[in-house]
Formats: sequence, C-alpha cells, structure tokens
Amino acid sequence: MVLHLLAYGQIVLHLLYCMAKLKKIIIFVYILLVVVMGYATFYEKSHCIADAHDVIYGSQWFAVLWALLASTSIIYIVRVRMRRWYLLLLHFAFVVILCGAWLTKTFSYTGTMHLRQGKASNTFVITGSDKKQETRSLPFYVRLDTFKVINHEGTEAVADYQSHITLYADNDTVAAFVAMNKIKIYKGVRLYQSAYDSDQKGCTLAINSDSYGIAVTYVGYALLFVSLLWLLIAPNGTFRQSLKSPLIRKAFAVVGMLLVGAYGNAENLPHTFPKPLAEKFGRVYVNYNNRICPMQTLAIDFTKKLCGKATYKGYTAEQVLLGFVFWGNDWSNEPIIKIKNGELKTTLQLPNYCSANDFFKLGNTYRLASYVEELYQGNSDSFHKQAGEIDDRLQLILQLRQGKLLKVFPFRTVQGNIKWYAPTDKLPNSVDSLHSRYINELFSVINTDVLVDNYAHVEELVTGLRKFQVINGGASIPSLAQTRAERVYNSIPFTTILFVFNLTLGLLLLAWVVYCLSRKQQADKSEYEDNTMIKSQTQRGSRLVNRLSLIFMSLSFVCLTLLLVLRWKISGTIPLSNGYETMLVVAWFVQLLAIFTQHKAPIVVLFGFLLSGFFLLVSHIAQMDPAITHIMPVLNSPLLSLHVSVIMMSYALLSLTFVCGISAIVLYLAGINKQRRQQQSVPNSYSLQIAALQVLSHIFLYPALVTLSIGIFVGAIWANVSWGQYWSWDPKEVWALITLMVYAVVVHHRSLRPLNGAMCYHLFIVLAFLTVLMTYFGVNYILGGMHSYA
Repeated sequence: MVLHLLAYGQIVLHLLYCMAKLKKIIIFVYILLVVVMGYATFYEKSHCIADAHDVIYGSQWFAVLWALLASTSIIYIVRVRMRRWYLLLLHFAFVVILCGAWLTKTFSYTGTMHLRQGKASNTFVITGSDKKQETRSLPFYVRLDTFKVINHEGTEAVADYQSHITLYADNDTVAAFVAMNKIKIYKGVRLYQSAYDSDQKGCTLAINSDSYGIAVTYVGYALLFVSLLWLLIAPNGTFRQSLKSPLIRKAFAVVGMLLVGAYGNAENLPHTFPKPLAEKFGRVYVNYNNRICPMQTLAIDFTKKLCGKATYKGYTAEQVLLGFVFWGNDWSNEPIIKIKNGELKTTLQLPNYCSANDFFKLGNTYRLASYVEELYQGNSDSFHKQAGEIDDRLQLILQLRQGKLLKVFPFRTVQGNIKWYAPTDKLPNSVDSLHSRYINELFSVINTDVLVDNYAHVEELVTGLRKFQVINGGASIPSLAQTRAERVYNSIPFTTILFVFNLTLGLLLLAWVVYCLSRKQQADKSEYEDNTMIKSQTQRGSRLVNRLSLIFMSLSFVCLTLLLVLRWKISGTIPLSNGYETMLVVAWFVQLLAIFTQHKAPIVVLFGFLLSGFFLLVSHIAQMDPAITHIMPVLNSPLLSLHVSVIMMSYALLSLTFVCGISAIVLYLAGINKQRRQQQSVPNSYSLQIAALQVLSHIFLYPALVTLSIGIFVGAIWANVSWGQYWSWDPKEVWALITLMVYAVVVHHRSLRPLNGAMCYHLFIVLAFLTVLMTYFGVNYILGGMHSYA
C-alpha cells in the first residue's frame, strides 16, 4: 500500500514538473511572439512592407511559433482539465482561426486580372514573394462591359468605382458588377474592384479563391464572438463576480483622493463687408475640399489656419475672408498670421503675428523661398517644416486673392455632370456667352460696388448668386437640413467648450472628494456627537453633488452626441473616418460608460469628466484635422463603422483600468510614506483599498478585452470583404493584436499566480497601457501605415 502511494506521488510530482516546464515554454513563446511583432513594425518602417513580410510575417519560423503556441496551449488546457465550456470554446476558437489561416496560406490563391472594355479574358497574374509573376487561368471568362468612376455630385471627390462585367463558362452567362465593398463570387472565385486605367476604358480586378480557409475562419470568428459575449454574462465568471464584490463602493470612494496630487487696440482696422452682409455671403455655397458647403465653412477654415481662431479683432471669419478678396492689399499688411515658437522664428526674428507682406523683402524677394525649396528636396527638420507650414498659409492667401478658392458657380457639362467653377477658371466652350459673362464678371461688379459703398446692390447680387446656384447646382446642392446642420456646427465651438467644461467640473469634483475625505478624517478624530453631525452633513452634501454631477455629465453627453450627429448629418457617413472624429467617439464612450455605471458608485462620474475632457483636449490641440470631407469609397462600409466604434469603446475602457492602476500606485506610495512617518505597519485600509481598485479594474478590463477582440476580428471580416485579405500585417493591426495579447495575460491569473497580487496586477495594467498609446498615437505619428490618422 505504501509503495503504491509512493508511486502515485512520484507520478503526480512528475506531472507537476512537466506542467511547470510546459507553462514556461508557453510563456516564453508568447513573449517572443509579442516582441517579434513589435520589432517587425519598426523593421517595416526602416525597410519596406515587402521585406517585413518576407523576413518575418511570411517566414516559416514565424508560422512555427504560432503553431507551437497553439499546440502547447492545447496540451496545457487538457492537463489542467479546464471545465468551463465558454473558456474552452474561447481558446478553441483561436485554434480554429489559426487553422483557417493555415488553410488560406496553403490552398488559396490571389492575383490580379487586367481587363479592357469589350474584351474578355480568363487569365490572371500571381506575384510571388520573389517578385516573379506567374500567369494562370480561371475556369470562366470575364468581359468588361463598362467602367465608371462615380463622383459626389458637383465635385471631383470619388464616391465609388464600378466595373460592369459579364461572366460566362460553357452555357452559363451572368451579368454582374463589381464596386468598392461590393464583390462578385462566381464558381468559388471572388472578384474585387482594385484599380482602373487612366482613360477609364479598362480596370484591374483582384482575384481571390479560398474555398477552405474562409469557411473555417468564419466558423472560428463565430465561436469567438459567442464565447466572448458569454464571458461577460457567465454567472460564475470573474466579471460577474467582480460586479457583486462588496469592495466596489470602496474602490470608487477612494479614487478621488488618489487623483489629487491678445491682440492690440482696434484702431486702423482694415476694410471689409458689414457683418450682416458678410453673414449673408457666408450662406453662398462653394466647392471646398471637394465638398459643396456654405462659404462660412471655407471662411472659418481659412481664418483658423491663419491666426488659430475663427475670429480676428472682432471680425467674423466671413469678414476676414471677404476682406482678403476685395481689400487684398490692406489685409496683406495685417499681422494676422500666427507664428509658432521655433528656430525659424528666432532666425528670422519674427514677431508672434506677421502679415503676408512681412515675408517679402524689397523687390518682392520671397524670404522663405530657399527654405521651402530645401524642404521639397528632403530636408525635413523642424526649421524647414515650420517654413513649409508658413508657406502653406501664404499660398492659401495667394489662391484666395487670385480667386481660385471661390468655386461658387455650378454648371452642367456636356457629359451631364455638374462642375463648380471659380471666376478665374477657364470655362469650357459648352458654357454659353450669357453664363460665361456672368461667371467672369460678377466679382468685378461686386468689387466696383464695394469701392463706392453700394452694399445694397451687393446684397442683391449675392441673392442673385444664390438663385443661380439653386438653378444650376441641381443634386450637388446640399439639402436644407444638411445646410442648417453645418451652420449650427460652424456657429458653436463644441470641442473647445466641452473640454473646458468637462475638465473644470472634473477638477471641481476632485476637490469635493478631497474635502469629503478630510471631513471624514476630522470626524474620526472628533467626539461621538461631533462625529455623527459631520458625517451627516457630508452625506447630504455628497448626495446633492452626485445629482448635480450626473445632470452636468448628461448635459455634456447630449452636447457631444449633438456634435457627432451634426458631423454625421453633414458628411452623410458615421463620424469615424479620421483621428479627430475617433477621439470624439472615445470621449463619447467614456461619458456613456460613466452615466451607465454611476448608479453603483457615483464617483465614477469623476472618471468620466476627467478622461473625456482629456480626450477632447487632445482632439482640440493635437495635429488632427477637424475638417469634414467625403470618405474614401473603400471606407464607406457599415462593417468599418462597427469595427472602429467597438475599438474606440475598448480604448475608453482600458483607459479606465489605467486610472485604477495609477490610483493604486499612488495609494501604495502614500501607505509606505505613512508607515515611515509613524514607524508602524501599513494600515489594513490601504491594502483593502488597493484590492478594491483591482476589482474595479476587472469590471472595466473584461468588457475592454471583449470589445477589443470583436473590433479586431470585425475589422478582419471587413478587410476580407473589401479586398480579399483578412490581415495585412499593417503596423496598426499588429499593435492592436499586441495590445490584445498583453492585456489577455492578466485574465490568466489562475495560471500566473503573481498576478493575483493586487499591486503586481496594477503595475502590469499601467505598463500595458503603453501598448494602447503605441497603437493609437505611436503608429499614427511614428510608424505610419494605411491605418495612420496623422
């Protein structure tokens, strides 16, 4: 009996040893993959995409690493006897996805087919990793009937590319068309719109055949989505248990404490239109940035680019714009161009504000000419970049004075399209003499009236111009609702108001929390009656402050929602197309989460105000373009909107885990400091508060991982629908995957025992947030790539 027990004990010890060794292998391979992918993004930056794919992403050893991680993880899961079905399903889903990737790599083929109008072909070209091209044949023929570039009405901004084709094999003939985000599947082959010839008589279609990989990969995605959602609703799961934890209220209660820590006078102003007339001129439509919009939008953008604000010395943006148009010499002497601090400013001894003429010496020699030329030749240091920025603003003034920006005259071409012309544009012969004269001479007539202050006649001419636009602009004219939305959007500086409002209230709330904590400490030291009275007063005040903070948060949320709705209405697409809009969406999600979770602990509103204020501030001061433009055709997909919005939600949640981690570290340091001062052990209350913050962080972490995973793989589905490739190893994609893998480590706390410790967990979370910063900001401003918003 004793021998049997000893033998059994030896087997158990051997298994435990193997388990420990296997765990180390998994950890090593996992870390190695993360490091290799991070290195690969910088390798791609210094070399090229093709080299990165050949050397790293497409190499055999990289695939072996993924296979080794999957196989060792399966063995480990079997050995530990994982019993929760949704966790098994979650890990199995990743294995299925990897199998789908292997099937795609092994059995699929991709290529390109060039077609000319009226001609049929069944051959396509595959380009190998060695750059060699191989010609293959499809099991059917493709004939290009017509190719069309569809523009947004009245502009040269492309709305879609469409190839109308005929497919036939044996006795089967099918008419179809391929466009952006609209693929055609025929006999197992997927056809995508890829490129077109300059004469628009030919096009290039991308060819993709993946009979096995797509089916298996989509099954993996489906299993993943089901298991991720169940992870949040499983009764015995960590997330649900964290919601029930009695430490939640304590976590919120301590967070607040832990977060402590012009122009000259108006004399000699230049001439311009009276404000009411300038406002009426601002309602005239103009083709600006390949979008038909009120001239008010052009005026605001023009004025902001010059002086950093939408007004100048009490003048509205419309008055500034019209001043440069009709009193160009006066305004060219006006010190309106804001000069940022830098080496160029010091070298040329420029004041804070310069006029356009300050950059021209006697004899009209351009002072920045040599610097701009050196910039174009590749000298892109900060000195030359600043010269280029100033040159851009001077060129903008020059284009306006030459009338090139004033594309206010719509006219239908012979081809039936509506094109908008500036008064100095060369008009086609199809424009009759009457309209040609009107377009060429209207601004000259207005200028004559301006010289004699005949503003009544100018107003009549502006009214006539608007009628001309309505008659000739047709479908290119924005709807009345879009115009009203844009004028409201232009009239209210939403972002500026909201970031000031949110940060101010966040700091006031922080001060209130600190005050309440100091009152609590005072009550603890007071006699019994004083103690009860102080606590009662504090509780009443807290209830009032909580109600008011929720009201103000809701008000801010409504205003931010209105801002996003206005941008959506103006552009016609969900506002997720650039860095500025995604920052607004992150702030929106932070506020939404704060409002929906405040009932458990009202102090979460403090998080909402500070974080949303920070994100709005970043969108306000960072190098992000708030201009509303038409979205690229390939980006016009509901899958993309879902992908970006879900990813932004995950970043908002991860930012809250970061705040919890920072709070815990500050609390820990405060406890150590108190221990040293009082020469006694750290009070249990500190450890309890740090543990409470860990529970709170879990509440944010699990939904963050779920939304990040869903966002990444919805993006993969969209990419496959758009151009037949799930994953292109773009730096943004890679760093999003790295972020997911890094944060996924902390939910394996049963296998990684040190992460059960509250401080170890918080330190890891704080460091992990660096991957979020790298994904959003580092890729945008350092690595670049097709996902870069910078």
